[in-house]
Amino acid sequence: MDTPTGHGRYGYNALPSRPVYDWPGGKRLAVYVALNLETFDFGSGLGAELAPGGPQPDVLNYAWRDWGNRVGAWRIRDLLDALAMPASILVNSRLYGDCPGLVEAFRARGDEIVAHGRTNAERQGVLDEAAERALIGEATDILARHEGRAPAGWLGPWISQSHVTPDLLAEAGYRYLLDWAHDDQPVWLTTRGGGRILSVPYPQELNDIPSIVARKDSAQDFADMIVDAFDEMLEQSQAAPLVMGIALHPYIVGQPHRLRPLRAALAHIASHRDGVWLTTAGGIADHAAAIPAIT
Repeated sequence: MDTPTGHGRYGYNALPSRPVYDWPGGKRLAVYVALNLETFDFGSGLGAELAPGGPQPDVLNYAWRDWGNRVGAWRIRDLLDALAMPASILVNSRLYGDCPGLVEAFRARGDEIVAHGRTNAERQGVLDEAAERALIGEATDILARHEGRAPAGWLGPWISQSHVTPDLLAEAGYRYLLDWAHDDQPVWLTTRGGGRILSVPYPQELNDIPSIVARKDSAQDFADMIVDAFDEMLEQSQAAPLVMGIALHPYIVGQPHRLRPLRAALAHIASHRDGVWLTTAGGIADHAAAIPAIT
């Protein structure tokens, strides 16, 4: 695809000018929780930092992240169970070997398993096309083998894409991706050869890494953001159907002092379940794909 002055994946289409449609049950606001289950390399590679890292091995930050898989993720599982909320679980494929039983615990809940690369110690967007294709293929094969079917959705580690990532994902059989945070509704992206892949909104504002790690928001600040966004989007959705995602990482919001305000925020959403569609990213993608009004 020759796009020297732009990405060429979608055109401009202002929200107020679009056709109005409904989510299942006549609801207008779809809400999903995206729980990132990630693994990292000891002594090398990328990783979020609680504090400025020193020379490798950076034990402080590695151990903080590892706590999320050993402790925090299980507390979030219990929280989701208590609120009867589904989730999309964004999985690094290496987790099956690094943390046996972790992904399986969320599978047992009936949660959607979404591909999230091999590990969050690397970015795919810096690879050449052959290497990126191999990364996608390896992660896809591992998830398919463990889950009994290929994943439908993809989020790149660190939201990293090359110029051909949507093309490679579509060619690998993916139906949707989460990397583009450019809209509050699903949008079709064009791919080479005349194909397309659906972009499902994924949050960068209601995301604990930009909020808590980057901006240093407090746990209560983050919880308040979730509640305020939900209340506002519930009102706004009367005029147009919307998608609200909430992106979580166990090593951040699984911490006890952050889990308590998160619980209250998610309970607020769950208390409105009669008026909103509590679903998964894949559920949104499946429903949206059958709506002709979505372009």
